[in-house]
Amino acid sequence: MANTTTTSLNDLIAPIVQEAMFVASETSIMPGLVKNFTVPANAGKVLQVPIYPTQTIASDVGEAGDISETTVSTNVANITLTEAGIMAKVTDMARNHSTSNVVADLGKLFGEAIAKRHDRALTGLFEDFTTEIGATGTELETVDLFKAYATLKEAGVPGPYFGVFSPKAIFNIKKTITNTFVPQAATLVQNQAMSEGYIGRLAGIDIFETSNVVNDSVNNSVNAIFSRDALGVAVAQNINIETQRDASLRAQEVVASTRYGVSILHNSYGVKLTGDNQL
Repeated sequence: MANTTTTSLNDLIAPIVQEAMFVASETSIMPGLVKNFTVPANAGKVLQVPIYPTQTIASDVGEAGDISETTVSTNVANITLTEAGIMAKVTDMARNHSTSNVVADLGKLFGEAIAKRHDRALTGLFEDFTTEIGATGTELETVDLFKAYATLKEAGVPGPYFGVFSPKAIFNIKKTITNTFVPQAATLVQNQAMSEGYIGRLAGIDIFETSNVVNDSVNNSVNAIFSRDALGVAVAQNINIETQRDASLRAQEVVASTRYGVSILHNSYGVKLTGDNQL
C-alpha cells in the first residue's frame, strides 16, 4: 500500500535553514609580533624608517686623554604601501531571498581574508633573512631552536624572541621533545606538548604555529625566529568595506580593501628555519 510521505511531497516541504556556519579562518598573529607603524593621510606611499647601527664598546681612556671620535651613520628601511582587496557580486535574488544577511556575512569573511593577507605578507619575508638554520627536505629539531637563540643572542639582538612555524614543520619538534609522543619526565613543556599540542616557550623562544606560513615548495616551509624589531608593518587603511550598485546586473558589489606595507627592518634580528613540511 502506497503512503504519502515527505518524499512524495518533497516539493511542498521547505528546507529549514539554520544560522549560517562559517568555515573558520585562523586568527591573524603576525602584526602582534612585529613593529607596527601607522601612516597618516596625505603622507606619501613610502614610509621611511631610520635605523641606528649597533655601536662598538666604549674604550678605556687615561686621565686627561682625548676620547677618539665615533661617526654615527643611520641606515634606512623603506616600507612601500600596496593595496589588496577581495570582491563579490551579490544578486538581488540572493540578497533579498536568503534567510541570512548575505552582505554582512561577506563582510565577516572578507575581513578574515584581509587579515590573512597581512599575515602571509609578513611570513613571506622570512625567506629574506640572511641567516639560515635547517635545510630543504630535513626535519626541524629542538636543537635548531637553541642554535637560533644562540645566534641571535651572540649578535646582541634584544628579546623577546618569537618563533613562527608551519604546524607540519613544528610537528617533529613536538615529537622529539616527547620521545615520539611517549610521555617522558613530568616537565611543563612536555606535558603541554602531550596534552594540548602546544609548546609555549622553549629555548627562550615564544613558539607560535600558523597555517599562514608561506611554503617555499610543496614539501618545505620557511619558518623563522626573530625579535620584534626584525620586521615592520605599516597600515594606512586596515580594512574598508564598500558596496556599489550594479543596476544592469541587478546586483550589489561588495568590496573589501586594505592599504598596507611590510618590510624587513633589521635583517640580523631574524633567523630563518627551513624544514620539511610533511608529516
